[in-house]
Amino acid sequence: MEEEKKSLNFIEQIIEDDIANGLKKEQIRFRFPPEPNGYLHIGHTKAICINFGLGEKYNAPVNLRFDDTNPEKEEQEFVDSIKKDVEWLGFKWDKELYASDYFQQLYEWAVQMIKDGKAYVDEQPSEVITEQRKNPAEPGVESPYRNRPVEESLDLFERMKNGEFEEGAMSLRAQIDMVSPNMNLRDPVMYRILKRPHHRTGTAWKIYPMYDWAHGESDYLEQVSHSLCSLEFENHRPLYNWYLEQVYDESKIAPKQREFARMNVSYMITSKRKLQRLVAENAVTGWDDPRMPTISGMRRKGFTPASIKNFIEKVGVAKRENLIEIQLLDFCVREDLNKVAKRVMAVVDPVKLIIENYPEGKEEWLETENNPEQENAGTREVPFSRELYIEREDFKEEANNKFFRLKLGGEVRLKSAYIIKAERVEKDENGEITTIYASYDEKSKSGSGTEESLRKVKGTLHWVSATHAIPVDVRIYDKLFTVEQPDAEKDVDFLNFINPESVTTIKGFAEPSLKDVAVGEPLQFQRIGYFTKDQDSTDSQLVFNRTVTLKDSFKPE
Repeated sequence: MEEEKKSLNFIEQIIEDDIANGLKKEQIRFRFPPEPNGYLHIGHTKAICINFGLGEKYNAPVNLRFDDTNPEKEEQEFVDSIKKDVEWLGFKWDKELYASDYFQQLYEWAVQMIKDGKAYVDEQPSEVITEQRKNPAEPGVESPYRNRPVEESLDLFERMKNGEFEEGAMSLRAQIDMVSPNMNLRDPVMYRILKRPHHRTGTAWKIYPMYDWAHGESDYLEQVSHSLCSLEFENHRPLYNWYLEQVYDESKIAPKQREFARMNVSYMITSKRKLQRLVAENAVTGWDDPRMPTISGMRRKGFTPASIKNFIEKVGVAKRENLIEIQLLDFCVREDLNKVAKRVMAVVDPVKLIIENYPEGKEEWLETENNPEQENAGTREVPFSRELYIEREDFKEEANNKFFRLKLGGEVRLKSAYIIKAERVEKDENGEITTIYASYDEKSKSGSGTEESLRKVKGTLHWVSATHAIPVDVRIYDKLFTVEQPDAEKDVDFLNFINPESVTTIKGFAEPSLKDVAVGEPLQFQRIGYFTKDQDSTDSQLVFNRTVTLKDSFKPE
């Protein structure tokens, strides 16, 4: 039992302790509470995996609750994208809920708090309120409205709700402690006037609850047992608990807020405001640009749900923040794609190769494997003809003995085809090789069982038949930023660190089977890397995104 406890992360240990102290397993409930004001990103995947993972571990329901308390920034488009992302990751929520479901109850509780002397209407501008709160080392200044009569606050709060006052004219504040060293307890604002239409409630409400007020009470209404959030909310926990104390009924569960470290990945930013700038200032093509750390961008780039979940598992659940190397993320996706990606042949920097002793007009369909990592992946046929394309870097006129690819007078095997020998080259006026002329050993066909087919040569090259090749645009993606922490320097705009070579488009050729692959299907361009078909593809021009390189020296600890 002691060994099992040691293997638990600190959140699991908390839950196990709660069960030992009387919490019934059927009372365990979690939630994932995104605000629908943008697209989910790599940082959110940690919260998703933790909450839904715990739901699976304890056979407990997990709610998907949208924290829709700010109609200025929230849209149905974001609600839909969040649901799509969570489902794509392979998780199912128990109930789809919204903080706006509770607006009436929250309002009624706020009225009761005014009656109990725990809240008051403040007519000061927000700037003055901020100034009066001071700093942790200096006591705050009480509002002149802090001790106004209850009936006054009740009347003004109702009129705020009815839309009688302009935005910013007044707010409802909790009456807690203006000298607390925790700034969150210095009479925080509970409601502000906001005359903006809400994507669900329309114009029914003219006041909206602040996050801290709505969040914990929503947890309580849903009877969430463990409210898990990232570390920046740790000093909000006393306020979370104070609000709960104002409405708590002992016959119900009091949610327990606990915090885990955020996930920071090198060469990435996850601030929604900064991601919005990338989109608004055309540094990227949109929220789903494959260079973006959004789930939609990663999905478009070719990441798989399994690779992302494996990454989160390797990162683990910790209390202290640190910077995770992006190479670990690449390692996880490469590891998964090696298992699942279909092997295909594509040439991204083509040079023509003509086999002079291969009959003109002849073509063959040669059998080749789809994925050696999967026993049941089967085979497919690829066309072979006299004129082929190979990679330009796979040929040198002269090379030393360590160059195991094609050189004049040297032999290589063409993948699943024949052994060929380079005989001569043709060049243009600039000395650039335009055509390689070769001969082939007719009896060396792969899999034929002949003595010649069993002959060993050191190099094996991928190729495509020029007659059958389809043109493809290949997008080679690199890191979006040139430094590990682009937003670390407060005095330097993070956009200064944009990598001007974060995407390069190359014209290449691919085997004809790629016409039939689906958008998002994982592929290995043999000897090149892992790719996936992009949504920009048309019938006449296919587009493929590089997900990750084929190999890397990185090894996880």
